[in-house]
Formats: sequence, C-alpha cells, structure tokens
Amino acid sequence: MDIRTARPDELPLLPGIERASGEPFRDFGMPEIADDDPMPLETLRHLHVWVAADPHPVAWVAAEVVDGAAHVEQISVHPDHARRGIGAALLDHVGRWAAEQRLDALTLTTFRDIPWNGPYYRRLGFEEVTDLPPGLRAVVEAETARGLDPATRLCLRRPLDGGVRAQY
Repeated sequence: MDIRTARPDELPLLPGIERASGEPFRDFGMPEIADDDPMPLETLRHLHVWVAADPHPVAWVAAEVVDGAAHVEQISVHPDHARRGIGAALLDHVGRWAAEQRLDALTLTTFRDIPWNGPYYRRLGFEEVTDLPPGLRAVVEAETARGLDPATRLCLRRPLDGGVRAQY
C-alpha cells in the first residue's frame, strides 16, 4: 500500500470513498451520517490530503493546522479495505508530516461511542481533550451548526513527542 500526497486528478475519487465508509453508520442506527454529503472538492483543495493507494486510492485523510496541531478533518477507508491497518497507517503518516512541520500533536473529533470511532482512536493512543483551545472549539461549533450533537462527539489528541499507539 502506497501512502502519498493525493494528486489533483484523484480528488474527485475521494467523495466515493467517504460515502462508502459512511455506510456502516446506517447499520448502527445513524442513517443521517451515512447520507451526509461528503467533503466538497473545493474544501479538499485547501487541505493537506494523503491517499492510501493500491494502485488507486482506497482510503484518504485530510488535515489542517489547528492550534499548533495537525487536525484530522476527515479520514475515510473504503469498507472493502477496512480492518487492515490502513487508517492507522494514514494517521501515522500525518503524524510524521506534523512532526516535520514542528507541530506538537494530532487532533480530531469523532463519535464518542461508535466502536470504529472513539474506542478505535483511543487504542491508537489518542486521549480526550476536555479543555478545548480556541481552534478546536471552533471546529466543534461548526460541527454543531451542521447538526451534530456535541453530546455524542469527542475531541481527541495524540501527542507527537513519544505518543505510542496500540497495535491494530
């Protein structure tokens, strides 16, 4: 599996992966998440985006700098390629990039109780952030404005200075 920066011609492929990765939410009683619109291409063009390709993209991650950390805006793994460590490898790749940028952590927001969300990221070394810095607070406010219930959400952080993730 090759993890690399997404090429401009690959960006239109990413919404399909995001849609497919959202389908398990339907079975978990959250059809509104499965039916949610994928990230717009115009937004993707302004983020740092990497793909896992075999040889075409099967997963991707998009990040931006928020509060001195690499904030993961979206990570999507096509269900046909799930449970193979691809998501963890993408996060590690973003972590290496963030360290090169002299950032101090990875952050993300996710669903608290969905097994492949909150519990999964905790196994990868992420810890809950309860005292939100301004940028992360703005992320949560934007999610709330889009209709996500903040009571079901979780803000997580994995330090880059020796943060060790669990085996997947």
